[in-house]
Order: sequence, then C-alpha cells, then structure tokens
Amino acid sequence: MTYPIVGSGAYRFQRVENWPVLPDSWSFECTSGVAVDPNGIVWVLCRNSHHPVSAWRADGTFVAAWGAGLFSDQPHGISAAADGTIWIVDRDWHVATRFSPDGRPLQTLGRKLAPSPTCDGRVVRARPFNMPTNLAIAPDGEIYAADGYGNHKVHRFAADGKLIGSWGRQGAGPGEFALVHDIALDSRGRVFVCDDENDRVQIFDREGAYLDEWPFANPSGICIREDVVYVSELQPFRDAQRGPGRCRVSLWTLDRELLAQWRGSDSETCDLMLGGHALAVDALGSIYVAEVASGQLAKFVRAMESG
Repeated sequence: MTYPIVGSGAYRFQRVENWPVLPDSWSFECTSGVAVDPNGIVWVLCRNSHHPVSAWRADGTFVAAWGAGLFSDQPHGISAAADGTIWIVDRDWHVATRFSPDGRPLQTLGRKLAPSPTCDGRVVRARPFNMPTNLAIAPDGEIYAADGYGNHKVHRFAADGKLIGSWGRQGAGPGEFALVHDIALDSRGRVFVCDDENDRVQIFDREGAYLDEWPFANPSGICIREDVVYVSELQPFRDAQRGPGRCRVSLWTLDRELLAQWRGSDSETCDLMLGGHALAVDALGSIYVAEVASGQLAKFVRAMESG
C-alpha cells in the first residue's frame, strides 16, 4: 500500500507502511504513548500484560521489551529524559516512575494505589496524584506532570522529585482544566497543557501564571521540537459519510502560525490514523502517532524520504 502525501509546504509527510516490524505473534493491542530518546530509539507504551514497554530503531527493527507486571491495566504516558532514562506515568496506580533503559525502576513520584483525596480538583493543595497522564522534563531537570483525570492540576517538581508547586482546578476558565491529558515545554520556558475536554491547549509560565490558550478539539497529545509545536486531536470532527473524525495532526510555530495539518480520513482508499492518543518526533522530523483506537503506531516521514 502506498499512502498519500499529506501536509503542506516544507512540512509534507507520508505514512510508512507496516512500521514497525513486529516480532511473530506480537501485537501492541492498545498503544497509549510514544517517546523518542536522545539516541533516536522509539519507545512505545502499550496496555498489554506481556510487553507494555518496547523499544525500536528508526528503521522499525525491534530492540527490547520489558514491563510485564510493573503497571496497571491503564498505563498512560511515556517520556524520554536527556540522560536516556524513561518515565512511565501510570494513570490507575497514580504514580510516575523513572526507569533505566533496561527496565530497572530508579525514581517514583506519587504513591502507588494511594490517590490524592479529590476527584474534582477542589482541594487547593491536593498532593500528586489522582489519575495522572504524562510529564515533561525541562532542560534544567525540573519535571512538569499532568495530573489529568482526578486532580485537574499541573505539578512542578525539582529534578530530585521534591514538589515545588502546583496549579489548576476543575473548570473552564483560564488556569482551570476539564482533563489535563498531555504537557510539553518550549524553548521560551512556556508550559503547554492539553486541556482535552475543554477543547484547548493552555499556555503558562513555569510558575503557573496563565499566558494564553489555543483552540483545538480534544487535544490528546503534544510535542515540541526545534520550535515546532505538534498536536494530535483525538476526534476533532465528524464526517457525515465516514463517521468519527479519525484523529488530526497539526504543526504550528511558537507564535501560533499553522504550518501543516492532516486528518486520519484524508485518503479515499485507507485510514491514515485512528484515534491518535499521543505523538513524538525524532531528530529527522519523523512523526510517531500512538493510535489508541487501532492499537498501531503510525510513522510519518518527510515526503522526500522513502521510509
């Protein structure tokens, strides 16, 4: 199958067929998250009991897998730190854990199976976590965690895990959240937060002061690389003939200028994506979309490349 070219201008992409190359009898089952480490290894988080964490080279070949028994049935987010360690945010166990590349736990934020006693964000000093979703790491090592489904907050930690501060509560106003689904930092020191069910990405400084918001529809994943903001929207629209919107990916400048976008149904012969839950970008500008609906991982390369 040859997928159509999508995007526009200098940001034209084509999905790679059958990426990655799964070992015999393997399936991802439900791909919840994706991250790219400093060595270009692509890390995939899945909701299965056999190999929830797996690593792949850019050409799609298998590197390693681990994690059986280490997570709940609903691990949610994965991030790669500058030192090569891997963070996994486990929504239903209410923890974020840093692992070595071979799967050894090194650091944990939160307390396993001990959620903060709030499900509506009204406890101003609610401690981490209550159903967190993902985290982002600043260049100086500070950690910003999206405490998504229960606490409706963002938590700021020092590199050693000490809580510096928190902001947010349930609501639809500036600095309020309906569902904190993903988080990223840009080169200007701004914190971008996917406020999924409020259909927006909110932007803050590192102390939590509200700066701006950008409208989206169900923004589920965000990644910022080389001053380009990549956003995935889970079901941003409905097509009268083809049903749910099948996800959308868009690329923006830091000043909110649209560079390119495409949706999962932008093909007459096949689905380009189904239910993009998270996304990551490698050093070559290739985009990886974790498709929670289809259980696949979609890789898009620049159109002038072949795979």
